[in-house]
Amino acid sequence: MVRPKFFTPSEVAAHNTAADLWVSFLGKVCDLSPLMSRYGGDALLLPIVESAGKDISSWFDPQTQDVRTYVDPGSSCVRYYTPRGRFIHVPPAGPRSDWASDFGEPWWRDQNYQVGLLSTKTRWIRVINTLTSQEQRLEVCSEETLEDIVQRYLRYNAHARSYTWKHDGRSLDMSWTLSENGVVDGDAELEELRLDRDAFTPAILLHFNDDLTEG
Repeated sequence: MVRPKFFTPSEVAAHNTAADLWVSFLGKVCDLSPLMSRYGGDALLLPIVESAGKDISSWFDPQTQDVRTYVDPGSSCVRYYTPRGRFIHVPPAGPRSDWASDFGEPWWRDQNYQVGLLSTKTRWIRVINTLTSQEQRLEVCSEETLEDIVQRYLRYNAHARSYTWKHDGRSLDMSWTLSENGVVDGDAELEELRLDRDAFTPAILLHFNDDLTEG
């Protein structure tokens, strides 16, 4: 079974243009760039474009997974609640001859737009190369395994898999998360004590796997 890919809020926020537009909602991360291309120029795209790179969970009902609704006090009819303006695939309030409803699944239910899941908790770690003494701070998802974190770190060290990853003197299981490996997330305690998290960021030490013994 393929593990879902997790993203940090800052990674979602980096995709904040009409040509490269991501949003998150109800724990999902969606790439709506194809939607922008499909409906280019439609005024109903405006609320989505204005929310590019942001979390729009407030638009949806967690129970129904659909757009929030309310009862119109004037007509006593159930309407979609869209305070930022009606957006693509939300039907108009009344009958309209110019609205096509043959688009299939609305985009918020279409899994083709989903690229992964939003992390429920991110954390910072320091990755220290003991061979070169280089240090890199990484924001990672608490749900990620060490192998996932290696993928993030490869941009800084293409040979990251040639190292043994250790914390507190123990080799880490690359198929486990940081917490499963005993790398404690102390953010809540540090916040309660009003201590600087940056001063207590856990360190992961990389030891180069180079056996220099002669056979």
